[in-house]
Amino acid sequence: MQTDDYKFSTPIQVRMSDLDPFVHVNNGAQCNYFDFGRSAYFEYVFQRPIDWRDMDMVLVHVEMDFREGIEFHNQIVCETRVLSIGNKSVKMMQQLRDTRTNVVKTTCYSVLAGFDRVTHQSIPIREEYKKLFGQFEHLPDDQQA
Repeated sequence: MQTDDYKFSTPIQVRMSDLDPFVHVNNGAQCNYFDFGRSAYFEYVFQRPIDWRDMDMVLVHVEMDFREGIEFHNQIVCETRVLSIGNKSVKMMQQLRDTRTNVVKTTCYSVLAGFDRVTHQSIPIREEYKKLFGQFEHLPDDQQA
């Protein structure tokens, strides 16, 4: 995916504790980078702090492709975008990119579903979210259910 497709980016601080025995950022740490990027994206698009204990969407699917190892001195950003919005789910794409070399190190495809935390039932994605995602990403109507 082209970098130009991403309208949102947040810097990632690589920490010594993120490194594995091969001196690359551990795969699990990269999952955390994507979680951080997703949260920052939502806060930017929604223009308010996100409290995940009250958020009515949950992560239900994640796929990651590790293209190249991330090293301690890489300058990494997490770029995030919404690909499409359905009635009960939101499909997202993210990438970790080194800003010095412009090399995409890892990509992440994820799906979030509407979720009622009281009843533990699937629920539709809020119309407010659909509108905000659609406006920010300039999504065509056929990508907004």
